Amino acid sequence: METMTQTAVERYEAWLNDAMIDAATKEELASISGNAKEIEDRFYRDLEFGTGGLRGVMGAGTNRMNPYTVGKATQGLANWLLQRAKNPSVVIAHDSRNNSPEFALDSALVLAANGITAYLFPSLRPTPQLSFAVRSVGATGGIVITASHNPPEYNGYKVYDQNGGQLVPADAEQAISAIQQVTGFDQVRRISREEAEAKGLLRWLGEEEDRKYIDTVVSQSLNAEALKNGLGAGVSVVFTALHGSGNLPVRGVLEAAGFSNVHIVPEQEQPDGNFSTVKSPNPEEREAFTLAIKLAGEVGADIIIGTDPDADRVGAVVRNNEGEYVVLSGNQSGAIMVNYLLSTLKERGQLPSNGVVVKTIVTSEMGADIARHYGADVVNTLTGFKYIGEKMNQYEQNGERTFLFGYEESYGYLAGTYARDKDAVIGAMLIAEAAAYYKGQGKTLYDVLLELYEQFGTYLEHLESRTLKGVDGVQQIQGIMNDWRSNPPAEVAGVAVTNVLDYAPGLDGLPPENVLKFMLADGSWFCLRPSGTEPKIKVYFAVNGGTREEAAAAIGRLTEAVMARVDNKA
Repeated sequence: METMTQTAVERYEAWLNDAMIDAATKEELASISGNAKEIEDRFYRDLEFGTGGLRGVMGAGTNRMNPYTVGKATQGLANWLLQRAKNPSVVIAHDSRNNSPEFALDSALVLAANGITAYLFPSLRPTPQLSFAVRSVGATGGIVITASHNPPEYNGYKVYDQNGGQLVPADAEQAISAIQQVTGFDQVRRISREEAEAKGLLRWLGEEEDRKYIDTVVSQSLNAEALKNGLGAGVSVVFTALHGSGNLPVRGVLEAAGFSNVHIVPEQEQPDGNFSTVKSPNPEEREAFTLAIKLAGEVGADIIIGTDPDADRVGAVVRNNEGEYVVLSGNQSGAIMVNYLLSTLKERGQLPSNGVVVKTIVTSEMGADIARHYGADVVNTLTGFKYIGEKMNQYEQNGERTFLFGYEESYGYLAGTYARDKDAVIGAMLIAEAAAYYKGQGKTLYDVLLELYEQFGTYLEHLESRTLKGVDGVQQIQGIMNDWRSNPPAEVAGVAVTNVLDYAPGLDGLPPENVLKFMLADGSWFCLRPSGTEPKIKVYFAVNGGTREEAAAAIGRLTEAVMARVDNKA
């Protein structure tokens, strides 16, 4: 620890004495003089550029998101792109977070200084639109400034390839190596906005690109004519963008698709990097829907839809049989969408014989069972939509399968092949479309979910996470994984463990990843996985069978037993 603290102090002092560091940043650093713990947390490491890019708390320091760490990452990315392509170009987008516009413009000016054309959106746009735009303009790559649904003090920097997907490990390793070779801030090149524009190296994207994106999303509708002829107007929708980038595109798509009875949560409509009306802008959490549920009760809404700050995740809230609003899990929404999509295609004779649904290894098997029931194949990937995007690229190239739908339990969905990342905009349209379709049959989405349980079994999932920050947290998380890997249990909560899937060396043709999945004799499972973007360890649980009460009791026992051991090591 002394060596770690000493290294952090040396880096801290180096920043204070670096002529490249501006006065305001040095003032911020001076304010923590003598605070050993704060200095260590800010400087014990470089903010890690992982396979998902950068993500961290904003502020001064090597382990923080700031213009210096962003500039260094962009210079390294520029060096890497210039090795790979003759005339590279990059599309850049950002969300509503504090400092996002500044980080986006600064990234564009660093790229321009290296002779790389930057296509920049003038205001916030959804992450999936960035993915679409990379493909639309034929760019070499993309950057989006976002920390997804993290708390307000965070921001991030995600990198995309020429297909519009986040970098997969092989490419990410090369990019990381190039970034690590940028050792000083004096190696980061920049030019002014005026010079970049004059040289044609900074180009602005706007209404034309927006229109193409919205038209493309709407074209994925399965019941376009019926929706415009009254089906869409018949369902009442409450929508909240949670102060993020989903506001205009989701409303534009819903309107164009035929949903005229849409109510916007006014307090959460405008961009706000402080996310002042919620504890966390995360549609996975019921608290984020408090204002939306209030409005839904007033207008008698059939469904509530909420998107996260960069509009790549979407959550849905529906009425149960007692008239109460309940938040659907990502697995439940995904199962409903899979069922709606595939049953409609099957009914019309449009389901391709080589159709495939792609999901992650921690996503419920319910959607997989539904997909197979309709004759589609199912493929599993590691966690992260980049792996789903990678599969889409393979299918596009070899023609062996037709991609139908991809999804993750963490509220990420994609239908269509116009993008390579999860898209809350099409997710919002599809779940609203399913609500309208089934309402036309006299059913709520909750009714549909119960029917699916009746047909395929009562699937129930649960997620626990533990936040363990700083250098100590990194060691604790590794200790937990080492404990379960070296001492796997023979049984958990009275149920035998039948198989342990260790993805660290690579498994089932998937890339290596620090994940353990334990299969149990009664068909249940749990999975331990350190987060790739946050200082967390996540533990996923799943059961299937019996009544809802029996399933809830089973998952409760499983969770209690596993988390007791996890917390003992945390």
